[in-house]
Amino acid sequence: MRLNRFLAAAGIGSRRHCDELIAAGRVTINGRICTDFSVQPTEGDHVKVGGRMVRTQRHLHLMLHKPAGFVSTRSDPNARDTIFDLLPPHLPRLFNVGRLDAQSEGLLVLTNDGDMAQRLMHPRYKIEKEYEVTLDRAWDAESAPKLLRGVMLDGERARLERVYAVKPTLLRVILRQGINRQIRRMFYEVRYDVKRLVRTRIGSLRLGDLPRGHWRPLTKAELRSLEPANSG
Repeated sequence: MRLNRFLAAAGIGSRRHCDELIAAGRVTINGRICTDFSVQPTEGDHVKVGGRMVRTQRHLHLMLHKPAGFVSTRSDPNARDTIFDLLPPHLPRLFNVGRLDAQSEGLLVLTNDGDMAQRLMHPRYKIEKEYEVTLDRAWDAESAPKLLRGVMLDGERARLERVYAVKPTLLRVILRQGINRQIRRMFYEVRYDVKRLVRTRIGSLRLGDLPRGHWRPLTKAELRSLEPANSG
């Protein structure tokens, strides 16, 4: 197992983050700084990050129903509540796969499995995310083509895969991108304010009837559905 995968499996972070730590000289093996990405630590090696011993741990994968008012980070300089305040303290160190802004709700995945996080987050896998969007006024379907063609945000074209009305002010939308506050900003471009935003699905994972503020482990069937052959 290459060094970045070893670190990701130990819950240090995504493989990209682990690559950054290696490149920065923060990783040592048996007391020596290692910047060789191809190294494969063995069971007897002492691997440290920032002077702290790294030990592989069993993988844990959780689904969380994030309420509004919680930020998707481990600590917040403004002392707001974070999603990790909703978890018991005895769990191993987890990181969230993607984010929801503070006022958005719904499905978040938390894990210490860097490979799974990579599969769910990396644009090349084109994982669908589904949302319920409540607007400030009745939806006019004539605005849909512009959102499906895409609008420019942060120098790239942001587009929805699908959008359809459930009620006059309630829509379901599907996207495969992850631009910051993408849905809110896209609807603002067609003169709508998003009053409520709830993520209900990531790939094959569905929020279902999990109550707000609650969490549960992913089932074996859900984990199988996220394996590489099924994640395209």
